Amino acid sequence: MLIDTHCHLDFPEFAKDFEEVLARARSAGVEKIINPGVELSNSRSAVCLAEKFDDIFATVGIHPHAADSADEETLNELEKLAASEKVVAVGEIGLDFFKMRSSKEIQNEAFEKQLVLAQKLNLPVIIHSREADDEIFKILDKFQNLRGVFHCFGSDWNFAEKILGKGFLIGLTGIVSFPNAKNVREVAKKIPLEKLLIETDAPFLAPQKFRGQRCEPAFVCEVAEAIAEIRKIEIEEVAEKTTKNAEELFRISEKKYEYIDLRIRGKIFFKSK
Repeated sequence: MLIDTHCHLDFPEFAKDFEEVLARARSAGVEKIINPGVELSNSRSAVCLAEKFDDIFATVGIHPHAADSADEETLNELEKLAASEKVVAVGEIGLDFFKMRSSKEIQNEAFEKQLVLAQKLNLPVIIHSREADDEIFKILDKFQNLRGVFHCFGSDWNFAEKILGKGFLIGLTGIVSFPNAKNVREVAKKIPLEKLLIETDAPFLAPQKFRGQRCEPAFVCEVAEAIAEIRKIEIEEVAEKTTKNAEELFRISEKKYEYIDLRIRGKIFFKSK
C-alpha cells in the first residue's frame, strides 16, 4: 500500500474524470491521498473534498505565489478550516524566488505567519522551496519543535542533510525517475528511508514513463519504483517505510477509510494553482 502525500485532486485538470482518477489510484494500491491547500478558496475545496472521502486528507495554507493574500482575515479563516479532523497539516507554504509572484518581503512574512499558525495548531508543515533554500533555512532557525516535509525536493544532498538535521522529512516526486535529475537521484540513494515521503504533485511532474501526460495519484507507484531501483532494494520496502513515515507525520495511521459511492460526492470546486 502507498500514500500519495501531495496531490492536487481539486484542480481543474481532474474535473472531467475525477471518479476514474480516484478509482485508478485505489486499484494501484494508493491507500491514502493528501490534498494540499495553496490559497484560501482552494483550502476550502480541499477540506470539502476530504470530508466527502475517507481516504483523502486535506491541508490548509497559502502558497508563496499567493503570499500577498495572507492577511489576518485569511489566516483566521485557515485556522477555522483546520478545525476539521480531516486537516492534517499547514501547507503548501514556503518561498519561491524563481517565479517571484510576490516580493521576498511579502513571501517571508506570509511564511513566518503560517509557521506560527502551525505551531499554534500543533500541525506539521508542507514546505515549498524554489531557489530559496538559504532564506527558508534562516526562517526555520527562528522556530523550535516544528515538524514537516520539504515537498517536491529538488536541491542537492548538502541541503538535504541540513533539512534532515532539523528533523524534517523529504518528499520526492516523479522527478526522481528522470535520468538527468542527478541531485534528486543522489538524495534518493543516500537519504535514510525513515526520512522519506513519496508524492506525485499531480497534475504536475509525471514520472519518466508518462512524461508529457497529466500526472495522477496512481503514478506514485512509479516514484516508489524509481527509488527502489536507485537504492537496489525491493519496491515493497520503499512502500512500507514511506507509508509508515506518512502515517506518523500526518497522524493518520489510526484513521481507516471505506470506499464511498462516487455518485454521491456532490459538487467539488476546482481551482488552478
